[in-house]
Amino acid sequence: MTSLKQMSLMVLLALGLSATATAQQAAPGQQQGDQVDQLDRMVDLNDDQKQELREMIKDSEGKITEMRKEAQQLQQALSDQIGPDYDEGEIRDNAEELGELTGDVTAESVLLQARIQDTLTEEQRATLEKRAQQQREQMRKMQEQMRQQLGELTGDVTA
Repeated sequence: MTSLKQMSLMVLLALGLSATATAQQAAPGQQQGDQVDQLDRMVDLNDDQKQELREMIKDSEGKITEMRKEAQQLQQALSDQIGPDYDEGEIRDNAEELGELTGDVTAESVLLQARIQDTLTEEQRATLEKRAQQQREQMRKMQEQMRQQLGELTGDVTA
């Protein structure tokens, strides 16, 4: 995987985790501000970038929210089809539509990430890559510590 792709995935993950955490606490409309503020703390965005990112995130989140609602309805319709009087054609149609929606949600998320990358300067992308590398190293160290602790608990020194 290329460095830019790794960085994009890391930012997407960071923003996604931030979105999940803040969505539970924030009122609608505040979530995108939190994501932009988090990115601003990492790479020092200018005012135009902040505004552009807020608009992008708001637009994408609106689309994704609607697609997820539709996906939940399809999942419910599929669940309702479970039973002796099922309709295979309807199940397959709903499942196909659900698959398309899942792909659309993924595409919108990746497109948002690509647009975010396009908004950043080369220097900001480099800073973000450096932060992503630091996070990967920190994660690797934490995993190693967990393996060692697990080995100590189980008496397996090779864990």
